[in-house]
Amino acid sequence: MTFNDFNFDKRLAEAISLKGYKEPSPIQEQAIPPALLGKDILGCAQTGTGKTCAFAVPILHRLASAPPKYGKKPKMIRALILTPTRELAMQIDESFEAYGKLMPLRAGLIMGGVGQEGQVRMLKAGVDILTATPGRFIDLVWQGHIDPSFVEILVLDEADRMLDMGFLPDVSRIVSLLPKERQTLFFSATMPPEIQKLSKTILNDPVHVAVTPVSSTVDTIEQWILFTDKDKKPDLIVYLLKNLPVTSALIFTRTKHGADRLTKKLGTSGIRASAIHGDKSQTARQNALSSFKRGATAVLVATDIAARGLDIDDISHVFNYELPNEPETYVHRIGRTGRAGRTGVAVSLCDYDEKPYLAGIEKLINKKIDIESEHPYPMTVFVKSPPKEQRGRRKR
Repeated sequence: MTFNDFNFDKRLAEAISLKGYKEPSPIQEQAIPPALLGKDILGCAQTGTGKTCAFAVPILHRLASAPPKYGKKPKMIRALILTPTRELAMQIDESFEAYGKLMPLRAGLIMGGVGQEGQVRMLKAGVDILTATPGRFIDLVWQGHIDPSFVEILVLDEADRMLDMGFLPDVSRIVSLLPKERQTLFFSATMPPEIQKLSKTILNDPVHVAVTPVSSTVDTIEQWILFTDKDKKPDLIVYLLKNLPVTSALIFTRTKHGADRLTKKLGTSGIRASAIHGDKSQTARQNALSSFKRGATAVLVATDIAARGLDIDDISHVFNYELPNEPETYVHRIGRTGRAGRTGVAVSLCDYDEKPYLAGIEKLINKKIDIESEHPYPMTVFVKSPPKEQRGRRKR
């Protein structure tokens, strides 16, 4: 199958061709045909599978091929894409701009972390397709800048991350404001019970599409575990970055403070790195991401929430500076490398306290991760750390 087989609007087909796309990915091949027919979609797909294109191009084709469902009204939004993070929102908006650049449809973006004045001006000028983070969308609805009653197509992207970030109440509130008769495209990397329940309440006889079971996405990635002590991790990560053939690296930490502390350590060791997390301003996050994408910095240190949905090609290495306590998160993390048929390497530092996390990860992926014992900072602490409340107490 090729993209030509979908018989897209000629302007859309030309833009897709200019992007160099020839054959659709599995999620695109499954999702695009029913989406073009106006059917609801329940998609289970991770970042990097091509799902943005899987919903963006059918939306552009449908909106360009049919008059507005609710009549032509000034400044009405016909398609709404809700996404949990600002970075993902920007990437989705860029995709709509690229695919729709030859079409008369207008795409726009609203998100928190930046002033709303420019966003309000954009809404007043009118947009057909709006990508938004939930909080800013609700704010602008309440202020009277958005009328959601003409939305024909709703996309919920990264629904499980919406759950993780506490956005489900906002999502439910937004859905209640939209027309009941609409098309809904619902995508999530995992399907926990809360997400399944939400999908059943907002989807109408959906077509189910799924690609690559979560455990098999890591099969093409070279994975290593290095056992070490918690206080040795900063020196070990510097050693690895200087001794492995790293061209670009994404390092995951568990906390925002940890990301900042590690970035400072790398800088003092002569390694150019930037941090990206929720406490950074939107300008700082965009600058860090831009610097990393163009190769000005080779290392990006990130928390899971900040990194979710980042679409960055050619990451040679992913490092788990701290193992996640959710095995699925490990799969999401290391899936940032080895994308689109490329090879990739994932290296995880594991201290004694994290061994139960490692066991959970290996159970999920159904394989033992290779151990690399030849390094200068081996594990020497074989007892569990005391609870936080006991640390630093004086003995009486």
